Amino acid sequence: MDQKKIDRINFLAKKAKNEGLTEEELKEREVLRNEYRASFKLGLSGILDNTVIQYPDGTKTPVKRKPDAKC
Repeated sequence: MDQKKIDRINFLAKKAKNEGLTEEELKEREVLRNEYRASFKLGLSGILDNTVIQYPDGTKTPVKRKPDAKC
């Protein structure tokens, strides 16, 4: 997600707190938030896919997803 969209999310959050949003701005905010969440989940899952647990005996085990994971 590019910085312009993040700045727009922050602007809408500040405006909502101070004066309120129009119906159109509420829809825009929801779309941007959903896009941000998806981007965040993708980045986090990429990090976790490359994470390993090292035990005191020196063995390493990759982190695995739970079978019921939604991501």
